[in-house]
Amino acid sequence: MAMELVEAELSEQIIGCGIRVHRALGPGFLEKIYAEALTMELTKARLGFDRQKTVPVMYDGRPIGEHRLDLLVADRVVVELKACRMIEDVHLATARSYLKATWLPLALVINFSKPTLEIRRVVLSN
Repeated sequence: MAMELVEAELSEQIIGCGIRVHRALGPGFLEKIYAEALTMELTKARLGFDRQKTVPVMYDGRPIGEHRLDLLVADRVVVELKACRMIEDVHLATARSYLKATWLPLALVINFSKPTLEIRRVVLSN
């Protein structure tokens, strides 16, 4: 029995947008360049998004700080953009903390700086 992916259809659409950006630009640009291009692709795909969305970090029922998300797509998937040598554990931990702050189940960490687009799914399990 195959395990069903969280937000499979939406994440597939987001990844498709990322692939189109990577094919057109390739590696070597700053993260903000990829962010701009990806938002253009998300708009073309008619996927709603918030860019640099601020979300509170709570502790003991009180706000103690805030996170700033690169992208929140369709109010359902957090997208963390990278332009680095490789996705590292610290990037995945950061994505996990975004999920805890937003109470959402899925984040995609997308790294544009490799010859092939690097994507990691981070799922917050209960």
